[in-house]
Amino acid sequence: MIERYATPEMQRLWGGTARYQAWLRVELAATEAWEALGEVPAGTAEAIERALAEQPIDDAFVARVEAIEAVTRHDIVAFTRAVVERVGEPGRFLHLGLTSTDVVDTAQNLLLREALDLVLADVSALAEALREKAVRYKHAACIGRTHGIHAEPMTFGLKFLNFLSALQRDEARLRRAQGGIAVAMLSGSVGTYAHVPPEVEARVAERLGLTADPVTNQTVARDRHAELMSALAILGTTIERVALEIRHLQRSEVREAQEGFGRGQTGSSSMPHKKNPIASENLAGVARLLRGNLQAALENVALWHERDISHSSVERVILPDSTTLASYATRRLTRVLNDLVVDEERMRANLDLLHGLVYSQRVLHKLIDHGLSREDAYDIVQRNSLRSWESGRHLRSLLEEDAANPLTAEELASAFDPAWYLRHVDAVYARFGL
Repeated sequence: MIERYATPEMQRLWGGTARYQAWLRVELAATEAWEALGEVPAGTAEAIERALAEQPIDDAFVARVEAIEAVTRHDIVAFTRAVVERVGEPGRFLHLGLTSTDVVDTAQNLLLREALDLVLADVSALAEALREKAVRYKHAACIGRTHGIHAEPMTFGLKFLNFLSALQRDEARLRRAQGGIAVAMLSGSVGTYAHVPPEVEARVAERLGLTADPVTNQTVARDRHAELMSALAILGTTIERVALEIRHLQRSEVREAQEGFGRGQTGSSSMPHKKNPIASENLAGVARLLRGNLQAALENVALWHERDISHSSVERVILPDSTTLASYATRRLTRVLNDLVVDEERMRANLDLLHGLVYSQRVLHKLIDHGLSREDAYDIVQRNSLRSWESGRHLRSLLEEDAANPLTAEELASAFDPAWYLRHVDAVYARFGL
């Protein structure tokens, strides 16, 4: 089911033949390393490659592996036997000194590194969409909200600059996790290199563009995978954060922004007027899946002694699914942002929806600057704010009528100017080179 959300590149990566091709890369790199050490006849790896070029790893090969595995109940044994059937005599040197996990973990790390390259490319496109919105609405005044309640003026662009900053941290986490997972392990049955010297591992790692894992038992430690899954889950949460903001902005009472609505699209089977933020709601659900998969990855870290296989069945689901979902969610949010409908006129209306109450702190400070104690100043502003709430009259008008207020009409006017609140916006943007 998850395949429907994958790009062709991601589908290829986690498809039937890609895994076996990655296994073969590791096996051939190991064979080449044995050749370099003089333990295997020169040209063995090349002979295997040549034979497989005539009978490549294809759907028929996959079917043969599955048929053998139905008997052996061991995937690597089935794989190596299927390869030997195709390559003949040179195949006797295949898998020399290795244990299954040497091949499986190293190959899986190759696939994960490539999957993260795809996710990072999607993240880059999303960052560009966020940057465009941040710049376009850099000075578009809107009301800021805390606890869901109108707070003080800000700019619409600052919302997206905050999201962009979070996404940049996501990218840094993903790159760290990618580096953490890009390790090769060929240390044998319990990590002692008893049947395969460290030189083989070092040569394989260099050949594959990986780093030799400094110490292993019979697996690459799963805290590396947990870090990767954490980075993907946090990325999903950042995506949810943006999606949740769009959902709130699209509410009928707010209507400052909404998802694009295509010709012929319907929002409800029963209510023709509906335009719902369905993409943003879907993305919230995807984020939950990513966080749930992280929990499974954390459970995979602790294994019995030098290894067990309780993690294996879990990873066959969560690693393809999470990289695929992260890519999908990132791309879908990019489309939402590119099609976002923004209503600046509505923003201006909402900015004064509470009849000047959002300027209360500015008035408070002006009264203190005028010489009043904080308590007296607070009492004046609060008293008139409560009257404004009850009567619907503008706070400025009520303050002008209050005999306890010492501010002039001109001073009050400056207190209710939204531009004052936005005077440092350029300085914030400068931190991002914008």
